Amino acid sequence: MNTEQERSEIPTKFRDWREARRFRAWQLHEEGWNQTRIAEALGVTVGAVSQWFKRVREAGLEALLSRREESGRRPGLTTDDLEQLVAYLSQGAEAYGFRGAVWTQGRVREVIAKEFGITYTPRHVGRLLKQIKWTRQKPVERADQRDEQAVAAWQVGTLPDLKKKPNAKGGPSSS
Repeated sequence: MNTEQERSEIPTKFRDWREARRFRAWQLHEEGWNQTRIAEALGVTVGAVSQWFKRVREAGLEALLSRREESGRRPGLTTDDLEQLVAYLSQGAEAYGFRGAVWTQGRVREVIAKEFGITYTPRHVGRLLKQIKWTRQKPVERADQRDEQAVAAWQVGTLPDLKKKPNAKGGPSSS
């Protein structure tokens, strides 16, 4: 059992439900519940309760706090970097030597590598674009020499004849 000071260290507001559950387990422990009963009441394993209490014995009640901001890999681009990325992208793709004004994930990936020295997978670049409220774009693949009038004339004149099906009676058979 802990002293009054340690009991007063239990927070009243929690970062997430898991943290609240760990502190509830500690409160039940302080009330004299055994680990098995605590595990059943909170819907966790006895091993989880045992680990929580071991952490408290080794590091105090602070060990039950969520460490979300400390866990996981640090982001490569900070919030300031993302704001700077928006400024770079606002200059247009042609400012970075790309042909056309379209920002694809691959192009954005190249800009990030050039400006920040960080490489990401194209998929993660898509996540970053979503985070900064930009959308990736797919380039329209058409020849520069395309004659729109000739294409329209072909679609009206030749295409319908190609789509016509042979007559059901007396027409050629493929079998």
